[in-house]
Amino acid sequence: MRFTRALSAAVLLLGLAAAPAAAGPSPSASPSDDGAPTEAGTSFRTAAEIEQGQRATASGSAGDYLYWSFPADAGQRPTVRATVKLPETHEAQTWRIDVYDGLRRRQACQWGAENRTAAADAAALQLACVLRTVRAWSEPWANDPLPGTYYVRLTAVNLPTSDLGVPVGTEIQVDSKDIGGAAAVDGSLAEPLVPGVAVSSGKDDGDGEDGEERGAVLSAIEPEDGWSSGWWSDRWVWTGVGAVLAALAGIGGYALTRGSGRPSRVPPTA
Repeated sequence: MRFTRALSAAVLLLGLAAAPAAAGPSPSASPSDDGAPTEAGTSFRTAAEIEQGQRATASGSAGDYLYWSFPADAGQRPTVRATVKLPETHEAQTWRIDVYDGLRRRQACQWGAENRTAAADAAALQLACVLRTVRAWSEPWANDPLPGTYYVRLTAVNLPTSDLGVPVGTEIQVDSKDIGGAAAVDGSLAEPLVPGVAVSSGKDDGDGEDGEERGAVLSAIEPEDGWSSGWWSDRWVWTGVGAVLAALAGIGGYALTRGSGRPSRVPPTA
């Protein structure tokens, strides 16, 4: 009898020890093999960071706000594409994709289906937004896209009450086209518009005053080759080539129009 009770107690303890492991996080919440996130944020602060060219996925519910963020540098023209996978049974749904810059200003799309309605029998719908070319510098009153972090918000609008909370799957990918010197401007930002994640401060010098300057620690999200300085572009190459061609044209024109030399001063004989 004692052996049976001891065996039962041991089995119970093993079951309690295994229970937390079974209740751990599911594998779907971990990043994919290429590092792309498999979850989306619910606000600007919690936006999931993705790199350009990555295909991020996320599961959610109709009516939620899903947020991602990505870096965009000067001279790039980003294109945001999103796919929403709908359940088998649903009403007609309208989904919308919005893109905001580092100052959280909504950027208008040059073209693309940023707002689409899926029929009741549709299994998925696709959205796209092609932004304007990112500028290295802009006037304070202008709404031009500037280098830094961009936020993507995906949500359903005018959703029927019966579809609130139904599960959906989403995929999002951002690609850019390098416009080059055609979009270059004379000027650049001191720092890209990326969110500060902390503030660093120096130690006190003993008199109660900070001995070092305070500075913002910027987010780690950035393009693969780093942020451009803003002053260099292929426009300088074409400017140099144009200067060389203009000099050659001037030399050639002078050689054609100078004639055979100065005329002779000896008067003609009678």
